[in-house]
Amino acid sequence: MFVGHALLAFAVAALVADWRGWERRPALIVGAVAGAFAAIPDIDVAYALVGLLRWQVADGVLGASTAFWDASRAVHRSATHSLVFGAIAAPAFGLLAVRGRSDRARAARTGALAILAALVAVAFLADGPLTAVVVVLFVASGVLVSRGVARRTTLSPSTVAVAALWGLWSHPWGDLVTGSPPDWFFPFDSPVLESRVVLHPDPTLHLLGAFAIELAAIWLAVAVVCRLTDRSILASVDRRAGVGVAYGLAALAVAPPTLDVSYHFVFSILGVGLCCGVVRGGNSMPVRRLRGRQLPRTESTLEVALTALAAVTVALAAYAAVYLFVAPAG
Repeated sequence: MFVGHALLAFAVAALVADWRGWERRPALIVGAVAGAFAAIPDIDVAYALVGLLRWQVADGVLGASTAFWDASRAVHRSATHSLVFGAIAAPAFGLLAVRGRSDRARAARTGALAILAALVAVAFLADGPLTAVVVVLFVASGVLVSRGVARRTTLSPSTVAVAALWGLWSHPWGDLVTGSPPDWFFPFDSPVLESRVVLHPDPTLHLLGAFAIELAAIWLAVAVVCRLTDRSILASVDRRAGVGVAYGLAALAVAPPTLDVSYHFVFSILGVGLCCGVVRGGNSMPVRRLRGRQLPRTESTLEVALTALAAVTVALAAYAAVYLFVAPAG
């Protein structure tokens, strides 16, 4: 869900900005800022690299992934996913986007750093040094985004703060179907939504549903980009995406995936999409031309990306259909 978090925040922020009458470029920029902040909470998986240090080559690739995710559970979805921390950190990140060298600007940035340092201290007192280290990474990431926005855009500090709040607050909800729920109100108790939302009793259908939610978030972001740049989604999808339908046979050939063991499904279906997007056969549609010249590189890249995404979507639908209507009978 890493990508979905950022793209959902981007899409909603850009749509709202467009609805509010913003010019298209600033709308896309504020969406990108919200998406960047939405990705920050998952910086806590950096600790999972510790798990790889314990991995033995003899354990194989699956052993490496298991060691990685087992280590991540120590602090994943705790302080960095807290709505409380998000509500405090977002205004501080906004203050860090204040420009200028005046005493007032320096005081605003100093105050913001003090607030963020206090969050680190709270994390240390509430849950120990490991959580504090993770919050340091969270804070450092937010500082980099805020200062980058201040240098490269004209967004106001208040806009940055709102984008940060939306990004940080939108992130935890995507975790409700893929793993243990976040620690919503860290450092306080979180008595609500304490268990995973089950989309279907069948663990494979639950995984397929979670994967579909991720795809939906990506498609929403794509639709927003195409809307704000006057592009057509259908015109950018090559017919070779239909090859993804062959992936339905995988439901008969490999073990059904679940959240616990999903690597073979995720990597293979993404591989199908990548091949459909990148490989151009002799019978594929030619690259469209404009005024006798090939379309710019960005258009070609968009075609590859959208064709790959369409192929993954077709593959998912085919796999689900075979799993539901054919595999049980076999």
